[in-house]
Amino acid sequence: MNRRISWLACLPLSLLVLAGCEEKKEAVAEVVRPVLSQVVMPQRVVGVTFAGTIQPKVQTALGFRVIGLMVARDVDTGDTVKRGQTLAAIDPTTLQLAVGSARADLTSAEATLANAVAVEERTRALFKTGTQTQAAVESVEQATAAAQSALVQARTALSKAEEQLSYARITAEFDGVVTATGAEVGQVVSAGETVVTVARPDDRDAVVDVPDSSALLPVGTAFTVSLQINPAITVTGKVREIAPAADAATRTRRVKIALDNPPAAFRLGTTITATLDAAVTEKISVPESAILLRDGKPFVWVVDETKATVSALEISTDTTSGTFVVVTSGIEPGMRVVTAGVHRLKEGQKVIFADGDRS
Repeated sequence: MNRRISWLACLPLSLLVLAGCEEKKEAVAEVVRPVLSQVVMPQRVVGVTFAGTIQPKVQTALGFRVIGLMVARDVDTGDTVKRGQTLAAIDPTTLQLAVGSARADLTSAEATLANAVAVEERTRALFKTGTQTQAAVESVEQATAAAQSALVQARTALSKAEEQLSYARITAEFDGVVTATGAEVGQVVSAGETVVTVARPDDRDAVVDVPDSSALLPVGTAFTVSLQINPAITVTGKVREIAPAADAATRTRRVKIALDNPPAAFRLGTTITATLDAAVTEKISVPESAILLRDGKPFVWVVDETKATVSALEISTDTTSGTFVVVTSGIEPGMRVVTAGVHRLKEGQKVIFADGDRS
């Protein structure tokens, strides 16, 4: 024992430190991190039907441009209107008084200009005879220019007052159907407040609410739309718009299907059933929590189930559906992808599933 101690004492201090470090490394086991993961597979939707209603593609909410007391509303919900038809009106008294005042100001400005021009002519004539000075001529010229400016201002004020008087009536901008009313006679309405909503009946959509996996129904997906009251009456259509965000309460997205020459039976507000014409195969989607951004590029951690290690794989993404991201390339069906804790992993790290099954 004493010989061993004396032998160690002869070794350099650096070698002893290295030996101690090696023993410590051997003592520390490699960290195996638990992770959540899933096997990614493409999804498929077959024979899905959705209930919805017929709604106009274009509808406009109309209101007054000025505040006032509404004295007339000539239409109700469901009425057909023509372009230029009066829909509602407010009390025009105040606006009419403003027009009268502007006209009086215009008359005064015209008279002032006429007087200024006459004074200028007389002053110039006297200047030629030597009884007026150059300063007097310049003064009357300035007065004439000011009178001309005042006349222009008065004309502009009159045009503005007449334009505001036209705001006392709401007229239809196109032929359509009244789909809603927002104010009643006797009510004081503010500028911009919706009074009447008019829709174009010629362009109609079938509007349905679909689950948050609406990425399975991309724009252009074909549907057959039928009336619930008479399923024998059908029309074809294609998805033209998908709501960018899901409803917070129902977790559904609003999808608008453009109808191809719908018959008259497809009236606005009619209840319909939209049936998917064919199966739609969707690209692979992964949770947003599985995406790791490096230098602005998306990556995912792919689990090697044989070695129980992870490796970063760059992917290409398309649209986002709720909490999922559609992957267009980079991963193949059947791959196992880490779905949480992606910022705490490193290349080649050993992992174990949260449920305890090593992979």
